[in-house]
Amino acid sequence: MMPIQDLLNRIRWDEEFGRAQFQIGYYDRIAHALVLKALADITFPKDSRGIFEWNDAEGVTHTVPLHRIKQVFRNGKLIWQRSH
Repeated sequence: MMPIQDLLNRIRWDEEFGRAQFQIGYYDRIAHALVLKALADITFPKDSRGIFEWNDAEGVTHTVPLHRIKQVFRNGKLIWQRSH
């Protein structure tokens, strides 16, 4: 399995591959469920490796470690899944 950071880099740097719609599925420890977020709605802080962030409707920033990413979808199709 490709490491998640390698897949995220491919999405970022491979123009043809990266033109698609991507969703990140991560495990939310509070909801105890998989949460899907559009890749377009999340950011990767340059000064903090190993995390991504997203803002909810109230403007609260949520920080999620990359190791909690469990799935990645491209145009609605599952293309990557963490084995555990």
